[in-house]
Amino acid sequence: MNKHTRTAFMVAPILAVIGYIAADYYEEGLAEEEKVIQLVPFEDCDVINQKCILRAGDFEVNVFDKNNYTTVNSTFPLDSATLFLVDANNTPTPYPLGMIQSPYYWHSETNLRELIGQSGQSYTLRLVANIKGGRYISEFYTKTK
Repeated sequence: MNKHTRTAFMVAPILAVIGYIAADYYEEGLAEEEKVIQLVPFEDCDVINQKCILRAGDFEVNVFDKNNYTTVNSTFPLDSATLFLVDANNTPTPYPLGMIQSPYYWHSETNLRELIGQSGQSYTLRLVANIKGGRYISEFYTKTK
């Protein structure tokens, strides 16, 4: 084996480790860039009966109301979340959600149950969930069955 081959065998593992670390930093930088992604309802939403799932790729958000607290449960930890109740005049009322025990669960006391507690009633909701510079947004309708 000549000296060039020997040198290549000694330098190659070091270059591979440096390349792996550089690729990790690059991917982390891309993940923290600001972007807006739309969440789409998986099926018809019924927040009162705990049947409302919003999706964007692998990310899922479950929105439900229990004891006058509207809760958002996500598959990835959130940095913050805000729920908007939109009335018939298209005027949104924001409800900043507070974290419950972990960044996967967020809730706020709302009057949603008063607005759509009866079967057949529907209402427009908007959700903004923030994860490392990414904003997941959705406008969806919930209809009580």
